[in-house]
Amino acid sequence: MTETILDIENLTIRFGPDGPTVVRDLDLSVAGGEIVALVGESGSGKSMTAKAVLGLLPDGATVSGSIRLGGDEVVGAAEDALSGLRGTRAAMVFQEPQTALNPVRTVGWQIAQALRAHGRISRAAARARAVELLRLVEIPDPDVRVDWYPHQLSGGQKQRVVIALALSGNPDLLIADEPTTALDVTVQAEILDLLRTLRDERGTAILLITHNMGVVADIADRVAVLRRGVLVEDRGVHELFASPREKYTTQLLAAVPRLPVAADPGPAPEPAAAGDPVLTVTDLDVVYPGRGGGARFHALRGVSVAVEAGEVLGIVGESGSGKTTLGRAALGMVTASGGSVVLDGADLASVTARELRALRRNVALVHQDPAASLDPRRSVGDSIAEPLVVHRTASGGLLRARVGDLLDSVRLPREFAERRPAELSGGQRQRVALARALALAPRLLVADEPTSALDVSVQADVLALFADLREEYRFACLFVSHDLAVVHEVADRVAVLRRGELVEIGATAAVFGSPREDYTRGLRDAVPSPDPVEQRRRRSGQARAVLSAVG
Repeated sequence: MTETILDIENLTIRFGPDGPTVVRDLDLSVAGGEIVALVGESGSGKSMTAKAVLGLLPDGATVSGSIRLGGDEVVGAAEDALSGLRGTRAAMVFQEPQTALNPVRTVGWQIAQALRAHGRISRAAARARAVELLRLVEIPDPDVRVDWYPHQLSGGQKQRVVIALALSGNPDLLIADEPTTALDVTVQAEILDLLRTLRDERGTAILLITHNMGVVADIADRVAVLRRGVLVEDRGVHELFASPREKYTTQLLAAVPRLPVAADPGPAPEPAAAGDPVLTVTDLDVVYPGRGGGARFHALRGVSVAVEAGEVLGIVGESGSGKTTLGRAALGMVTASGGSVVLDGADLASVTARELRALRRNVALVHQDPAASLDPRRSVGDSIAEPLVVHRTASGGLLRARVGDLLDSVRLPREFAERRPAELSGGQRQRVALARALALAPRLLVADEPTSALDVSVQADVLALFADLREEYRFACLFVSHDLAVVHEVADRVAVLRRGELVEIGATAAVFGSPREDYTRGLRDAVPSPDPVEQRRRRSGQARAVLSAVG
């Protein structure tokens, strides 16, 4: 029988004698060569369980029950014993590699430091082992890139380096906490292939924490579902997706947006223009100056798009494709190097500062992370009121009434106006960000990855709210996202960018159902299906295609 690497029994985590219980009587195991996905909404106890495995719970947390790593007890162990288990028995792969890597040290130096933490090793041997680890995680030219700094690597390569760091102590268990959330679909597919290889070839056990059910369907052997700290279901991935036993699991699966499986018969015709576009971008070039005398970066090349009132244009593409730059250019936050951006009939390149200020009353931006865009020191009501105050459109009782109406429109209680952002959940904070963006009834809304950090059920609620707000306000929208299934759900048309160039644009169903370009087809095919049977069939077909090409 396969050895059990992680064995959790009756785990309970609470904060203080009168505080909340965040995990209750949890039983969970992970065997060697097994990938177990731990899923559930924010606050379900997923990350607290992972931290408990490594003895890294925050101050104030009390733990009871048992956590055994390869037979060694974690609960109640001394810090010296825990330090010996971390990195060797179990290691963590974090969601955001940018924060896990030291920006002023080479990746080789950082791996060497991790190796030295696990035992005596010479500088030359540490460097050689660092190159081996980079090769193991499929970093190109590891002999060269071992001396690179994190900023010289792509997002996917940085995540591979983080995995290499985690593997430096040759752990039996990898705990991967949302390892693909911030990655594009093609890079996500590469990281999932790497985790699968570690399982199949090294027998590594993996505890995967994720809210992406497509990722779960693609890679997991078993799925454990947490709700408010309680394990409600723990079954094989095929059984759980085919016939969930619990209503909560059914709701999680139903909330997942899906791309169409079969191709449409052919591209749909372009919709006829309904009137003057709110936004017209013509032959837009954006060039950023090089840093420290380096070469200039051409972020956009000859891009042309238009958006009508009430229309949502999805913008998709990999990192570095120019998605965010296009959105910022539409808001007048980036200066065009060539071409034009016309907003409500006004060319942004020729307007005065006063005219630009007036135009900006008609545009709004919704960021990916509402926690970063909302001032933690200000109340929710003050944050929503800020655009109204800045543009002097309301004050006093009228201002308070308008804030209340906006809270109503995003389905939050009016008393939330007195709360601080930290007192709200992630989904509630994103609703506040939408309310603030809609305060001046904008003609154009730029939504930059507005749901990527949300759990699937919260994401579904926010997308339903977005659809209702769109009907009410009739704003034009640039919806920037790397999640093609979300774009398929909300966008009328979609524009596909690659390395700053527009490669395809058209009706969303046509572009995703029957793409004209190989690049678009590659993006679509990289999205994991939230159906394990379909996903394994697709992966098998892709593998056969590769073998056929090689043969």
